[in-house]
This record gives sequence, C-alpha cells and structure tokens, in this order.
Amino acid sequence: MKTIIYKKLLFIFFTLGSWIVANGQQYPDSLLQYLEIAAKNNPIVQQRFTEYEAALKKIPQVGSLPDPQLDLGVFITPMELVGGTQVADIKLMQMFPWFGVLKNARDEMSLMAEAKFELFRDSKLQVYYDVQSAWFELFRLRKAISISKKNIEILGIIEQLSLIRYKAPTTGSSGSVSQQAGTPVQNNINQSSGSGTGMPGMGAGQYSQGNNSPGQETGVMQPGTMASSRDGSGLTDLYRIKIESGELKNNIALLKNQEQTMMARFNSYLNRPPLTEIFTGDVLFPDSLEIDLSVVPDSILNNNPMLKMLNNETEAYRARKKMVTGMGYPMVGLGLNYSLTGRSDMSTASMNGKDMIMPMVSVTLPIYRRKYTAMREEADLLRKASSENFQATSNLLTTEYYSAVQLYEDALRRVKLYEGQFTLASKSLEIMLKSFSASAVSLTDVLRVSQQTLDYELKQVEAITDLNTAIAWLTRLMANSKNQ
Repeated sequence: MKTIIYKKLLFIFFTLGSWIVANGQQYPDSLLQYLEIAAKNNPIVQQRFTEYEAALKKIPQVGSLPDPQLDLGVFITPMELVGGTQVADIKLMQMFPWFGVLKNARDEMSLMAEAKFELFRDSKLQVYYDVQSAWFELFRLRKAISISKKNIEILGIIEQLSLIRYKAPTTGSSGSVSQQAGTPVQNNINQSSGSGTGMPGMGAGQYSQGNNSPGQETGVMQPGTMASSRDGSGLTDLYRIKIESGELKNNIALLKNQEQTMMARFNSYLNRPPLTEIFTGDVLFPDSLEIDLSVVPDSILNNNPMLKMLNNETEAYRARKKMVTGMGYPMVGLGLNYSLTGRSDMSTASMNGKDMIMPMVSVTLPIYRRKYTAMREEADLLRKASSENFQATSNLLTTEYYSAVQLYEDALRRVKLYEGQFTLASKSLEIMLKSFSASAVSLTDVLRVSQQTLDYELKQVEAITDLNTAIAWLTRLMANSKNQ
C-alpha cells in the first residue's frame, strides 16, 4: 500500500517538475532579464562606456613629461679645432614643467573620466527606466486587448439573452393568440389583405368592423401595439449590441497596432529585431517603494549621476586653472651635449682627439602673459558655467521628483479605489445579467454596467502600471537600481 502511495507521489512530483521546466522553457524571459540584456546590448550604453574608456586613456597622455629632444649634427668636412677635428655634435635635452603642472593635468583628466563614467551610469539608468516603462505600457495594451475580448464575450451572452427575449412571445396558428391571466399580453397582429374581419378579442369572441364601439376597438388594438413596440425594442437591442461589438473590435485592432509599435520601441532598447516576441505575463502586481518619500530628495542630491558628473566637471576646471597657472612659469630643461672629436696630426695638445661632454640647462621665458591670463579666465568661466548647470539640473530633478511623487500618490489611490470599484461593478453586472434574462431590466442598464465593469478593470490595470512606472521613475532619479 505504501509503495503505491510513494509511486503516486513520485508521479505527481515528476509531473509538476516537468510542467515547471516546460513553462520555464516556454517563457524564459522576465523584466529582470530584459534589463540585463539592455545593459549589455543597448548602443547608447555601449557608446557611453566606450567614451569613458577613451577618457581614461587621456590620463597617461597629460601626466607624462614632454618627449626629450635629440639633436644630431654631422660635419661633412671635419672642423679643425685646437685639440683635434670635430666630426659630429649630439645634443639631448629634457624639459620639465613647473612643479604641480603634471599632477594638476592628471587630476583634470581623471575628473573628466569620472564625469564620463557618471554619464555612462546615467545612460544605463535611463535605459533601465525606458525598458521598464515600455514593458509596463506593453502589459497595459495587452491587458486592454484581453479585457476588450472578454467584453465581446459578455456582449455575446447579452445578445443570446436578447434573442431569447425577442423570440419569447408565443404566436398561435391562423392569427389567434391565447392570453393567460396575470401574464403580459403578447400578440402579433396579422392582417389579411381584402378581409373585413379582425383578430379575436381578449376572450370576447369575434367582432366585426362595423359593430364595435370605440372602447372595444381600443381594447383590442392595444395588445397589437404593445407587441409591435416590443418587437421593435428587441431589434433595437440586437442592433445596439452589434454596434458595441463593432466598436470593441475596432478598438482591439487599434490596440494591436499600438502593441506592435510598443514592441518595436521595447526591442530597440535591447538592440533586437523590432517584432521579437516579448513575454509580459497575465498578472502584474503593484511594486512598493522601499524607502520613505521624505528621504528621496536627499538621495537624489547625493546619488544622481548627472549631479555627480557636473560636480566632477567643476572640480576638473578648478584643476585646469591650477595647471595653466603653473604653465605660466618657466620650464626648465636639462640636457647633455656630446661632441665627437677626431685626432689632428697638426696638434700636440693634451686634449687632442678627446671627445667633449657638456651638460646643459635651458629655461623657457613665458613673457607673453596674455595667453596664460586668457587660459585662467577660460577655466574660471567654464567652472562657473558648470556650477550653474549643476544648479539648473538640481532644479530640474526636483521638479521631476514632485512629478513622480504626484504620479505615485495618485496611482496608489487609484489602485485602492478601482480594486473596490471593479469588485462592485462585477457583482452588479452578474446581477444585471440575471435580471436581464428575466426581463426585469433593460438592455441600456446592462450595457452601462458592462461598460463600467470594463472601464474599472482597465483603470485598475492602468493604475498598477502607473504606480510601477512612478516607482521606476523615483528609482531612476535616486540612482538606486539594483541592476547596476
């Protein structure tokens, strides 16, 4: 007995595992994986990272000494000297900038490289936000299509109920209709061409056109009038349902076109073909903001990469000013002059034929001060412009913060509101359909409640997508992405 139970449990676990693996292979994509793909493949992110790598290569360029200068002179005809004949003259000179120039140059390029890195981080965060917002919008479009299709199915049920109501009046043979006590009168008036007799009255027997009183005639004709009105109302109901279905089908076609556009936009962030399949799932749960809203502004000022980039630029221009100030001082050169001397037969001096070595020192004379003054002023102006840009960007981020908070709080309220509204509307629609099948309510009321149910379900989805988009927006401003 236990063996059978164990076999059944093993079979259940095997089936469940196979189902999980199959679904995992069928839908291997998720939003987290899409973010990782975008970080690796997005062209803008790759461009920013390449620019950062190129900026790093500038540090050894500006932090190195100038290349030494080697001069070589050869006498075609050796020059006669007192102590021999000079054959060639070799000079080697190395210039040294003023103290601190190379260090400040390295500092400037390092800060500029850090600014490029912050720009790379900002582009990566922007791509994360674009991918998330596009994914949420794609989910909303697909959910709107699903809701519209479901509403068409509801209209199909209403149409069947309308057909039943339309065909409900019972018609007798040869133009006679029997009436039961306590039930509505349902007659179809059949008039024979060329006949002077009408239909039987309501249990009063035959009547002739000539001997009826006005009161009797009115009593006989009223059921026919009611039946004709009911027939017309039934046809009108069917026509209205067809109109509503046509509008929904047109809306579905429009949403599918928007879906293709959104798919192309989403895949462009991942650098994939436009119509590559994207998995969004059937259910989207509301995200939660992990920190309090009151600390978000400080987090933005401390972590936002754009502000860090501008701050690095400001410091880089300050280092540039120090560098150009040092460039306004003399450069010192140290060198060596080597003279290759041949032996002269005519000379008896002790230095005859000995080579000459002469240490040398050279100094630049920066007497043209206008260019150095202009370079310092340029650095000051650039630093001032960067500071002003920092303040402008800070103000813009503050404005974005309040816009994101407004969207977040509004979406949070709407999620709670439409969750209850949709529940109530769904229950009302269920009651309306039962009442409509019993001819207790009109089609107008049913369609109105059905449209309300559709609207509330769609608004609930829109509220959740807006909430998640607002959280992604705030996360992007704070630069708190977990995928960095």
